[in-house]
Amino acid sequence: MMRASGILLHISSLPSPHGIGTMGAAAKDFVDFLVKAGQAYWQILPVCPTSYGDSPYQSFSTFAGNPYFIDLDLLAKAGLLQPEEYESIDWESTPGCVNYGALYQKRYAVLHKACARLLAAPPADYADFLAKNAFWLPDYALFMALKDAHNGVCWQQWEEPLRRREPETLAAARAKYAADIDFWQAVQYLFYTQWHDLKAYANAQGIEIIGDLPIYVAEDSVDVWSCPQEFQLDENLVPTEVAGCPPDGFSATGQLWGNPLFDWDAMAANGYAWWVRRIRHLCGIYDVLRIDHFRGFAGYYAIPYGDKTAENGRWRTGPGYALFAAVKKELGSPRIIAEDLGFLTDDVRALLKECAYPGMKVLEFAFDSRDGGDYRPHSYPTNCIAYTGTHDNEPVDGWFGTALPDDIERAIQYLNLTKEEGMNWGMMRGIWSSVADLAVVQAQDVLGLGHEARMNTPATLGGNWCWRALPGAFTPELAQKLHDAMELYGRLPEEPAAEPDETEKSEDAEKAAEPKT
Repeated sequence: MMRASGILLHISSLPSPHGIGTMGAAAKDFVDFLVKAGQAYWQILPVCPTSYGDSPYQSFSTFAGNPYFIDLDLLAKAGLLQPEEYESIDWESTPGCVNYGALYQKRYAVLHKACARLLAAPPADYADFLAKNAFWLPDYALFMALKDAHNGVCWQQWEEPLRRREPETLAAARAKYAADIDFWQAVQYLFYTQWHDLKAYANAQGIEIIGDLPIYVAEDSVDVWSCPQEFQLDENLVPTEVAGCPPDGFSATGQLWGNPLFDWDAMAANGYAWWVRRIRHLCGIYDVLRIDHFRGFAGYYAIPYGDKTAENGRWRTGPGYALFAAVKKELGSPRIIAEDLGFLTDDVRALLKECAYPGMKVLEFAFDSRDGGDYRPHSYPTNCIAYTGTHDNEPVDGWFGTALPDDIERAIQYLNLTKEEGMNWGMMRGIWSSVADLAVVQAQDVLGLGHEARMNTPATLGGNWCWRALPGAFTPELAQKLHDAMELYGRLPEEPAAEPDETEKSEDAEKAAEPKT
């Protein structure tokens, strides 16, 4: 990885008149901004569908794309919608905040209209799309159709033959809900068509996309329903233990995520085929893949199912390098970033070293007296990704409003911060000037926003994943200021070598033909 810089901004946070950021014009405008700002990477959060709680880390599917990100203007341009079918809808959203409840209630009626037209005259590549995604799409479409038929309740509450996927029952369901299955498959075609167009646009301008892989999947997901043998479930298909984090300086009772845990012995027996499929798929839609909670592959925290806090959990041994050896055998050497934050032990450090993936350094942690790691820039290795903060942290200006006074003073002294420059610019300067191969800043930090723009507060419910940038926020002046900083710190993308014109080619050919004396 060359010395470079990027910006973290989820698709949902893009400006949009229709309730949430999408893969349309605003996304391409942001790519243009990145180019003018001298950036090389656009980092996003998982693009999978969100479920209850709106978190992209709790999804109905690890392979599907989020229907909310489908741009309605692009559907109208393709003849699949009429503008009046969506422009007159009140999406009940302010420009700076997503209203997920309104999206859930109103978006799918619009998508039904578009998909009906698509299915009435399928595009030439539609059958090919279905064939290429046959390893996950039919199960996902059936799962979503069944959820609709059961008023959205978790699959654990479905009738027993469906819970256990008895073949005759599944065949009957596929026949009964064929129209709904067709709809959910068409939605994924629309998502991936727009996604690949956006990614091609970014790549053509030298911008690469860093995507995200949550280590765990939701209990209420097609992944667990369709592959129960891959998870730690009892004879009734109920999790025996669930995922989370132990108590620490940030939370006295720990974090109870509630995700089912993987049956690593069963996965090892089949060569980690489920994981290979997952990583192959995600590496096919992103340029670089960030794996969340990497330490869980060395050792993971298991909490008894039904507990209300994470206090009674215990550490268990993960698959270690065997998983990534299987990935390397099947996929070669995909470009992966390891999110190695949290409680680090020698086994985690050894695993990271053996994989040779770059880890992460978060500047806000450098001055947090509750964190025992050394995240000060002078200690960074080159093979790492430096961040001001991630989606789980305060924007810089929010951190300065909530951190302990001694921690703030330490940051000011270390980075020689001044109010005149702006704390956000001083903190960004701290990682840009480091030796880290890649430095990534939150869009909120570029915009100088504070606590009101925080994306997520871990272990809390409500108010998360909602922030959006306002229209016009990413100005040419801001792009130029970033570009100047990239030039100063040696992080500008390398200019491609210019092709010689025809005259130069002719002169070079004549020189090559001259006799040597």
